Parts: sequence; C-alpha cells; structure tokens
Amino acid sequence: MIQGWVWLVVCGLVVLVGYQRWRFNEIQRQSKNREELFQIVAENAADMIALVDMKGRRLYNSPAYKKILGYSPAELGETSSFEQIHPEDRFKVLEAAREARQSGVGKKMEYRIRHKDGSWRVLESLASVVRDKKGEVVKLVIVNRDITERRLTEDQLEHNSYHDALTGLPNRRLFLDRLGLSFIRTQRKPDSHYSVLFVDVDGFKSFNETMGASAGDQVIVEMGKRIAEALRGEDTLARPQTPGARIDAVLSRLGGDEFTILLDGIADPSDAMRIANRIKMAVAIPILIEGRAVCISASIGIALSTPTHLQAEDLLLDADTAMRRAKALGGSRCELFDEAMQTRAVNRLKLEAELRTAEEEGQFQVYYQPVVTLKTRQITGFEALLRWTHPQQGVIAADKFLEAAEDTGLMISIGQWMMMEACRQMRKWQLKYGAAGPLSLAINLSAGQLAHKDLVSDLRGAIQASGVGSGSVQVEMSEKLAMANPKLTSSVLSQLRSVGVRVTLQEFGSGNSSLIELRNFPVEAMKIDRPLVHELLADSSTCDVVELIITLAHKMNVRVIADGVETARHLERLQELGCQSGQGYFFSPPVEASSAEKLLSRQFALPQASGAAAQ
Repeated sequence: MIQGWVWLVVCGLVVLVGYQRWRFNEIQRQSKNREELFQIVAENAADMIALVDMKGRRLYNSPAYKKILGYSPAELGETSSFEQIHPEDRFKVLEAAREARQSGVGKKMEYRIRHKDGSWRVLESLASVVRDKKGEVVKLVIVNRDITERRLTEDQLEHNSYHDALTGLPNRRLFLDRLGLSFIRTQRKPDSHYSVLFVDVDGFKSFNETMGASAGDQVIVEMGKRIAEALRGEDTLARPQTPGARIDAVLSRLGGDEFTILLDGIADPSDAMRIANRIKMAVAIPILIEGRAVCISASIGIALSTPTHLQAEDLLLDADTAMRRAKALGGSRCELFDEAMQTRAVNRLKLEAELRTAEEEGQFQVYYQPVVTLKTRQITGFEALLRWTHPQQGVIAADKFLEAAEDTGLMISIGQWMMMEACRQMRKWQLKYGAAGPLSLAINLSAGQLAHKDLVSDLRGAIQASGVGSGSVQVEMSEKLAMANPKLTSSVLSQLRSVGVRVTLQEFGSGNSSLIELRNFPVEAMKIDRPLVHELLADSSTCDVVELIITLAHKMNVRVIADGVETARHLERLQELGCQSGQGYFFSPPVEASSAEKLLSRQFALPQASGAAAQ
C-alpha cells in the first residue's frame, strides 16, 4: 500500500518536473521569438531605435543610427548615450528618463543630437520602459525620429511671418510688437524715452518705373544694409511691408520704399536727429546698379515719446507726418514732429559742430579770476576758467557749452589743453611775481574728466612740462559731482594728492553731502556756492547756512573761499563770519591772461570800490 503511494508521488514529481521543463523551454522560445521580432522591427525601421540601461549605457542601437547620424555601432558603443546630446538639452533628456522610470510611461519630446560631421540634428523621441521580474524598470526602449527638416521648415515659416522676404529685416508685425514693448516700458518708467524714425526713399516710384523692379529691389536691399550700419545694436530697423515670400509683384512695391526705426534709450531730441543725419549721409553715397552709379536720397521723419501718446501706434503716425513734411520741404532732410524739439535738436547739432571747429581752429581761451585773502585783499592765486571766443557771438562762458562738449567727448581733449595752458601761464607769473608771495592755480574738473582714466597722468604731465611750483596746483569740482560717485571721487582725489595736487570742493551748500563721505575726501578748501553769498545779506536763514559751512570747514581744518563776492558789504559780513578767502566781481571778473597780469603788477593792491564798475 505504501509502495503504491510512493509510486504515485514519484510519478507526480516526474510529471511536474517535465511540465516545468516544458514551460521553461516554451518561455525561452517565446522570449527568443520576441527578441527576434524586436530585432527584425528595429533593423528594418526608418526610425532610430535604441535600448539603454538606467545609467544611459547603450545596449543596442538600430542600423538607422548609422544612416541618419553617421555613427557605426562600434563608435556608439564607445560612448554614453548622452555624449552626443546638445549640452543645453541634456538636463531635459535626463529628466524625461527619470520621469519614465518613476511613472512607467514615457512622453514625447524633442532634443538636439550631434551628427558625426559636427552638425546638429533635431530628434523627436518617445521612450518605453522594460521591467524585470520584480516589476522594476531596468531598461528604456527609445524610438527617435529625425525631424530636422520639418523643424527648419517650421522655423523658416515662423521667421517669414515676422520678417520681410526681400531684405530679411523685421516686418510691420514684429516692429509693432517691439514698439508696443517700448511703449509699455515708458508707461512704467516715465524717465525712459524712445523715438521712431520713418525713412522714405525720395523719388523711388519714378526710379522703379525707369530702371525696373529688379533694380529697385537692389536699391532697397542696399538701403537696408546702410541704414542698419548707421544704427546702434539696440535699435530695431524694419521694412513695414506685407510679409511673405510669395506676394504679388504689384503688392510688393506698396510701401516698399519705406523703413521704420525704433530707437530705445533716447535722452534728448538731438540724439535721434544725430542718428537720422547719419542715415541720411549713408544713404546719399552712390549705389552701383547695373554698371551705373545711382544717387539716392531719403526723407526722414522723427517722433519722440511723450506722455501725451495714448498708444504705441500714435508715435508711428507722428513720425509719418514728420516724414511727409520733410518731403514737402524738398526731401533729403530730417524733420522732427514737434517744431520746438526740431529747433532744439538742430541747435544742439549745430553747437556740437561748432565746438569741433573751435577746437580745430584754437578758439578756446583760458580766463583767470583772482582769489584773494579777504583781510589783506592780496591775490593768492587764480581760478582758470574756460572760455570760447565765438566768431559771431563773442566770448561764451563754459556753462553754455559744457554739456555738449561732454556728450561729444571733446571735453577730454579740451581739458588736456587747458591744463597745459594754465600751468604754463602760472609758471610765468610765479617766476615774475613769486617774491611777493606764493601763487596757486585752480582748475575745474567736469564729470567726464573725473571719470577719465588718464586724468591724473595728464595733470602730472602738465605740471612737469610747465615746471609750475610743486603744491601750487589744485583742482576744483562741485559738491554734486563729488557725491555722485563717492568711491570714484575718493580714489581719484587720493591719486591727485599723491602727486601734490590739492582739492577744492566748490558750490558747497547746494548739494546733499554726506558728512561721513566728505570726511573721507582729501579736501584742502571749500568754496561757498555763489547763490548763498548773494542772499547772505537779504535772508537770515541763508546767513545761518553760510556760518555753519564756515564753522564746519574750520572744524575740518580746511580753508573757506566765498564765491560771488560782489559788494563791500558782502566782504564785510564774510569777514565777520570768519571766511578767509573770496573771489567775485567786487575784486575782478574773469579776465584774459594779460589783464590778470596787470592785477598782479599792481603789487596785489586792488581798488576797494571797483565792483560796481566791473559788473
């Protein structure tokens, strides 16, 4: 009986083992069939199919990789699957792989991969997961499709929708988008300004009819290039014509001779006028068309942003109106929409041109105003002041042209000349009148000069070349300028002090000085601002301010100079308050070197009542 049961168990085990063996063989066969099927599909598919592990190592790449990317299976096997991916896209691909592993579902994505020839191809990719017996994701099957040509076509269509087909410049749509952004920015920041220029080719319709559309196209393309070269990097040049590569020949000429320009960061009407004139001159250079030199001119309308503009397009209409006025006045000219701005811009450009001529022809002079000791009324030095002897307007003070000279960069070269000229003159006076007492020379600094890298070396050179006495030269800068960039001011003043140049802070009392910063400046003297001296007698609060400045200067152990002393009563009150030195029309106005020398020749004795006559 027992033997029967044993026999049954043994038979059962034999059957079970046989079934398991059959089942194992069946699974192997099915697995082999699946692998063969995967191999057949992968090797015959047009898309690139890859099998990678979770570390990005390639386990299999279909033959399509060789055809599409140029890499052999051996070359692909030597590198990670991420090595050929564009650096900017690697993180995106890694994130997609991570998400596929966590969710078990891959998502379609695009990324760039490097072809063997070095070019970049765009792939559309979809990943599927492969799990082990425990259900863990161990591999990814990735199907990649090359969509480079499709993407190029889409990008070209996108580009065409925003750009002119003939010139490649932004079209009306893109221009209005950027104009709208500038308008919004100005609404948020009222102190930011922009300008629109409307450029129209003079007589283009007649030229087009005479020379033909092909020649007209050449002119437009060349115009676009020349205008672009005359602009700044941040400016937008557009050809506001109907976009598209295939448009009717007649329609292509509508508005085809017009360009619009958006200028951001325009602080003054003259800035826009300067760029417009640059465009006008660039366009006027003859163009060689079919062997003939063709002369072209353009009329340019300019409109500047103002708070009265309710929408961006208003500025474009204003520029168009100004352009039409330029045409009505004969063409080949630039016109501003606002006549007051037009006058201001034209005058500013005229001033800049005259300043260049003045420098070339030596029209600048140095005038000298004496600085005296109030108690003895003896001359202790002179402030050198720049003057422009204009051929028609006569002598012009620096405050009338300083801003223009700064903006054009002329103040650097003019300032270098002035330093040398004033130092040479002071050296002559020191040799001739030095026995009567030391003489000092004060030279004013502008913002551009203060920031110029060669300021210290230029001044040192002028001192050494002229032989002027050591320690007798000082520079003057306004309180406002000194406090505009305290770090720069402190650095420059320390360098000047190291070469023996002293510093005077002028227009003191008119700005908002930080006493902490002021204490750090190596200042030798403070000059009380002229308006404070003028109101000294009429307003008690002004008198209190002047007294505080003098007290502060004494506490800081610096000399005090009163600017604008015009009457004997001014002189008397300043002495009562403890002021040491002064200058002004009561003693002498700024004069030429020859007149200044006459003052010195009088042995430093100045008439007490000469102020009224001098004024």
